Amino acid sequence: MSLSMLEDRTARRPSAGLGPYTRDYLARVRGGNMGALPAVLGLLTLVVAFSVARPEFVTAGNLANLLHQGAAVTVIAMGLVFVLLLGEIDLSAGFASGVCASVLAVLLTNYGFPWYFAVLGAVATGAAIGLVIGLLVAKLGIPSFVVTLAAFLAFQGAVLLLMKGGTIVAVDDPAIKKINFDGRFTPLQGWVLYGITIAAMLALHLWKRHSRVRHGLTADPISVIALRVVTVAVLLGAAVWTLNLERSKNDAISQRGVPMIVAILGLLLWLCTFVLNRTAFGRHVYAVGGNREASRRAGIHVDAIRIAAFVICSTMAAVGGIVAASRDASVNPNTGGSNVLLYAVGAAVIGGTSLFGGKGRVLNAVLGGAVVAVIENGMGLMEYSPGTKYIVTGVVLLLAAGIDALTRRRAARVGISLH
Repeated sequence: MSLSMLEDRTARRPSAGLGPYTRDYLARVRGGNMGALPAVLGLLTLVVAFSVARPEFVTAGNLANLLHQGAAVTVIAMGLVFVLLLGEIDLSAGFASGVCASVLAVLLTNYGFPWYFAVLGAVATGAAIGLVIGLLVAKLGIPSFVVTLAAFLAFQGAVLLLMKGGTIVAVDDPAIKKINFDGRFTPLQGWVLYGITIAAMLALHLWKRHSRVRHGLTADPISVIALRVVTVAVLLGAAVWTLNLERSKNDAISQRGVPMIVAILGLLLWLCTFVLNRTAFGRHVYAVGGNREASRRAGIHVDAIRIAAFVICSTMAAVGGIVAASRDASVNPNTGGSNVLLYAVGAAVIGGTSLFGGKGRVLNAVLGGAVVAVIENGMGLMEYSPGTKYIVTGVVLLLAAGIDALTRRRAARVGISLH
């Protein structure tokens, strides 16, 4: 029996037990539909390896550092997923975040605007950048690689102009610093947030299962849902317990608690996932990425979808710039530069988002961002040189792209869609 026939039969039957579900999942993996499995296995391997080599890797202080270090890149990668799903690329996302962070800093420090107005100005700048890029790509037909490469160069100049050549502008607003610098939940608040997260996850899974069963579609078995929820509950519970340990070496200052950036990342993940999975716009993004001409003939406004994807990407880059400015408590001419773009694109691709379009999830960006952060942090603890870290990250990115290409080829041979 071919794998395509297996999929057809699975789609017609009611939910089965854990055994049949596992066999179907393994059949999909063999057929090339691996999803985020390589990223998950790679992340687990890296965590175990660094934990054995450097026990301090799993301490509360280092776990908090991992979250703070990888947050900005992860947020930018979330936005890049929308563009990559269309088979496009945005090379300007890194410096776009730098421009928006510069706008934030200038409005806060130089002009004395309140923090909420400065944040609004930075986000609006990001949306405007995405609108211009989207119009040039969709309406004028200029390849996204060319448009965003030009923007990459131009935004470097824009940051220098906003920073007056090379000055560093401090970001001392307490509200901004709470985002990714010194904002933490109390231990009790952390456990409450944990409980809400697990309860919401369980409710969403059960609601989705009920909806699919009601419409006569195949649904995940209760045993699979329970396994997922229990696994996430154990992992998140261990993380909350670790982060609630005292990280400060100064008895007068406590650093216990889950960083607030965790809740922000979780909210952004939920929002972007909802847009892609639960709205007509999200379905159209996947359709356009899978086959642009067929989508056009089906009545989808392809140009509008492409423009909107670039707007979302640059808006998320603006949020990433705000997160970066919060962590550094300042903005400098290199904010958003250096390896930010490379790591953001790498995070999306390593997590499982395809460079060919039509395949990927926002969760991929989070998983890939975790892989990139773990590599950078773990190799730093092992005192490897920056050159070695770049090489290892590049090799991991190449492996992820290679796996994507091979799985697509395998799926095409056996007739399984990866979209």
